[in-house]
Amino acid sequence: MASGGRRGKLKIFLGYAAGVGKTYQMLSEARELKQQGVDVVVGYFEPHGRKDTIALTSGLEFVPRRSWQHRSATFDEMDTAAVIARHPKVAIVDEFAHTNVPGSERPKRWQDVMAILDAGIDVLTTVNIQHIESLNDQVWHVTGIRVRETVPDWVVQEADEVVMVDVTPRALLHRLERGVVYAPEKARQALENFFTESNLTALRELALRQTAHQLEDRREEMRLPEPVPAQNSGRQERILIWLTPHPSTAMLIRRGRRVADYLNSSCTAIFVSRDSAINPAVERHMNFCRNLRITPETIESTEPAKAVAAYAREHGITQIFVTRDAPEVQKLVQLARDMQVTIVAERVRP
Repeated sequence: MASGGRRGKLKIFLGYAAGVGKTYQMLSEARELKQQGVDVVVGYFEPHGRKDTIALTSGLEFVPRRSWQHRSATFDEMDTAAVIARHPKVAIVDEFAHTNVPGSERPKRWQDVMAILDAGIDVLTTVNIQHIESLNDQVWHVTGIRVRETVPDWVVQEADEVVMVDVTPRALLHRLERGVVYAPEKARQALENFFTESNLTALRELALRQTAHQLEDRREEMRLPEPVPAQNSGRQERILIWLTPHPSTAMLIRRGRRVADYLNSSCTAIFVSRDSAINPAVERHMNFCRNLRITPETIESTEPAKAVAAYAREHGITQIFVTRDAPEVQKLVQLARDMQVTIVAERVRP
């Protein structure tokens, strides 16, 4: 944390696809801030050959990137330490969900941004809706594309401001056809795959819902809580996710996290080990939980369903999320009749 305790403010420009104008809007604001005398630097900018966007960087100070060697190739990444050492009032950091080259100080660019914020520097950044972790399964179901670079929901939720940059799908397709978004060959491939009107319409709806949800959360934070008599207070939801080695557990974790966010409830995950051993798949799921701010725990038992039900009852759990591939699912349903057990099946694309 910066001296004096001030943490930088995070502003996210959210879109539903490449080419909607997130970076353009971000750089336009950066130029306005500079004209007002604010100390602004560009920590990272990805031009993608877009002339109008590149033109907006004229006159802005760039912090030189840092080069990294990986598998006989050279990659340029944001030099986070240099941005912090320069210590501007505002840093521009494009492509929030980017994965850094192996060997970098931090695996993800959003983690670099957290370090910049901790140093007391405000950050403007960009991200698309498909990169929000808990929406990963919905995006795959809609588009058939599994997005690999994601940002945890809590990071977006803690942003001081989220601005949706919006154009209609038809207008975005026109931009693509005119070569504004990508070079001709890449544009043609995009039109045949990800950039279909149905995909863009669905992604835009997700983005609108996310922005509305974020706005509603902000309104709730600004309202003063009214005292509620104890006998009339509603039940406090507590969610438990049953972890197994099965690949569908990643989908289960995202679902549980999203429901917990909507209900403003706690969320815990549990793995039942028969012999105190945790295999690599479960360890990956546990790390995924930690990344989404879900506390994972391990208990030992030769009766998984009985152990999960007992743990849930002891900790006041109201909802248990489990995949249909988990062992003894039906037994758990019988043992946890006083709780809501949600058996989540992995979606199959039509």
